[in-house]
Amino acid sequence: MQAIKLLAILATAATEVFAEDSTRRLIVSIPDRKIVLMEDGHVLKVYPIAVGKKSTPSPNGNFHIVSRVVKPTWYKPGMRVAPGPANPLGTRWMGLGYKGYGIHGTNMPHSIGKAASHGCIRMRNHDVEELFELVQVGDPVDLVTEVNADLAKALTDDTSETAAVAAGGLQ
Repeated sequence: MQAIKLLAILATAATEVFAEDSTRRLIVSIPDRKIVLMEDGHVLKVYPIAVGKKSTPSPNGNFHIVSRVVKPTWYKPGMRVAPGPANPLGTRWMGLGYKGYGIHGTNMPHSIGKAASHGCIRMRNHDVEELFELVQVGDPVDLVTEVNADLAKALTDDTSETAAVAAGGLQ
């Protein structure tokens, strides 16, 4: 019975993700390790990402972009890394307003597609630079651990379109 209640809650939450009119939003599929940019209910872009590792998982829930920083500085107790090739945040930072979590670039592009971060969402620098130009402070960001049918379709449609473009179609 509890499992049915949980499924109903997840289905309701997932429906809300796709229900708002004329909005741009990011949906992070933690299990698929992808971030989907949607506008007016349509998929604009899908990017591969790295998510939090098992010991430091990415949070799930509904957030908003609260800050955008070009060439961020990375801080940790007793350490500061200025912008540049050694910076773990890469070239862009989009804060989610939750305990220092955000979407950012990386100096470790080989980690993309893996559960490798301390909980943040990592992107390749060229991808995060593109996404940075497409979103604004206030845009909703949903980090989900369960993929509903609409999100699965968005991820599948993107894969099909990407494959078709790679094969010379959909130009």
